Amino acid sequence: MKNLVILGGGYGGMRVLARLLPNHLPEDVSITLIDRVPYHCLKTEYYALAAGTISDQHVRVAYPEHPRLTIKYGEIIGVDIEKKQVLLQGENSVSYDDLIIGLGCEDKYHNVPGADIHTYSIQTIEKSRATYQALNNLTPGSVVAIVGAGLSGVEIASELHESRPDLRIKLFDRGSHILSAFPERLSKYVENWFDSHSVEIVSHSNITRVEENTLFNHDEPISCDAIVWTAGIQPNKVVRELNVEKDSQGRVVLTKHHNLPTDEHVYVVGDCASLPHAPSAQLAEGQAEQIVQILLKRWNGEELPEEMPTIKLKGVLGSLGKKHGFGVVAERPITGRVARMIKSGILWMYKNHRG
Repeated sequence: MKNLVILGGGYGGMRVLARLLPNHLPEDVSITLIDRVPYHCLKTEYYALAAGTISDQHVRVAYPEHPRLTIKYGEIIGVDIEKKQVLLQGENSVSYDDLIIGLGCEDKYHNVPGADIHTYSIQTIEKSRATYQALNNLTPGSVVAIVGAGLSGVEIASELHESRPDLRIKLFDRGSHILSAFPERLSKYVENWFDSHSVEIVSHSNITRVEENTLFNHDEPISCDAIVWTAGIQPNKVVRELNVEKDSQGRVVLTKHHNLPTDEHVYVVGDCASLPHAPSAQLAEGQAEQIVQILLKRWNGEELPEEMPTIKLKGVLGSLGKKHGFGVVAERPITGRVARMIKSGILWMYKNHRG
């Protein structure tokens, strides 16, 4: 019996399970999924969990059940590619025949002193819970600094305003406009929304260090009651420590079939993979679809396709509280209630009709 081991029950791992189970898994293959929590987490909704507008249960989805699927809970501390083993903290290693690494990302602090110690995060469900506790225990009038005005920073700033309108929210961004990856029209729309809802945008910022309850912007101290870091991501530590080829951002370089150039049995999916698009749940799912196709062909002894189709992304959506949103769908910018309704509908479909 061959053992397919999946590291991480994120969007890529879940899509692999959805495509192989219940009816497409060969009789001589079993699956072991390893994660630190006993459920799939909707990471794209962590901002709302941290802000306090949804409960913990809303971001949890049960793993599928199957006689040849084993769910193992543990802390992954390394991968020994030569021995084909996954190393777990305080437990026996797990052997694999094929391995899919989908461990996601962590905050990147850009060597800013104190940022990793004195800021809150929304990169894991555990950290999002801690951020929720910190933000919602603040007294009225407290100052919350959010560092980084990409999609995550904008969403937590808007959601926190909806949850705690009594707080003073400051959103720090390095550029002249927030949401630099989006069309300028959308950036200005969101900036106007923040202006009308009394969320302060601090443009051209340069965070030089962080101390307890103090953020230094261009070395000028700003007193804060809580600081949330959303200013960049990097691959999971386990992936960073792998002795394999990586790109300039530390993501693993892969073949066109999504495996290591030196090992056709090791695949990388999602935020840790070097792909021509920015990391996203949608991209991880598209990549997982192709990995399943490759696995099935290899297991059946079939010839692999010479080229894989380009992964097509349908767009990106962001929320501004529960009633407004923004995004790009089919290369067209959309704003307002329609954008928010589309995002809510996609989330509902994902939770209730996976696969």
